[in-house]
Amino acid sequence: MPGCRDSCLSQYETNKLVRIQSVRFGSLKWILKVAVLVVICVMMVLKKEYQEFDPVVSSVTTKNKNSFFVVTNVIVTKNQKQGKCPEVLRNETTCTANEDCEKGASDKHSHGINTGLCVKFDVLKKTCEVSAWCPIETETRAPRPALLAAAENFTVMVKNNIRFPAFNFIRRNILPQMNHAYLRSCQRENDSLCPIFRLGDMVREAGEKFSDLAVEVRTTHELMCLTALLNGLAEGVVFCSRKLDDFEKL
Repeated sequence: MPGCRDSCLSQYETNKLVRIQSVRFGSLKWILKVAVLVVICVMMVLKKEYQEFDPVVSSVTTKNKNSFFVVTNVIVTKNQKQGKCPEVLRNETTCTANEDCEKGASDKHSHGINTGLCVKFDVLKKTCEVSAWCPIETETRAPRPALLAAAENFTVMVKNNIRFPAFNFIRRNILPQMNHAYLRSCQRENDSLCPIFRLGDMVREAGEKFSDLAVEVRTTHELMCLTALLNGLAEGVVFCSRKLDDFEKL
């Protein structure tokens, strides 16, 4: 036992390195190293796995409470005044006697309130009389080109504020150096940071022609994409428009 104890205590172990000249194993080694490097690059650079994320708290305001309506066309009915006149000819408004017209009744298509009388609409037919703006407009086609087509040159200012509460990080699209003089004179086509938008440009970005959109009722939506790094080294704002309605189905 004493001899074994002495021999065990005097032992020393070391690793032996063997260098093998093999194309197969050498290629496998470098393939594995490249694969690990690619995974690291994808995770760190492309997917930004090193970053921490937080849901954004955003508020967008315009001078018109986040949405606005622009009058671009008018169907004119001349010499209208409040009074009593025959309702336009529809299945629901045709009548033969006063009993067919319920006094005080109206629906979403009515131009006024029924008086309870059945009166002549033309030589052959009668409709219920309504209390409304008379004569009632019968034209259904809007003027083309639009009467107020010059609204294409109207402008609107959009403000946006975003906040990441977890990082106490706040950004807004109107930068501190943008004073009143700048906001009065900047043009979006020459300055990508300008928050003033021309209506015609917004419609064009949505893939529409303002001259066509101005004729009928349409809806567009302005999208705002704010990209900023938390370290403040880079920031940018990208605005884009899209249409919300499908005019072909209207």
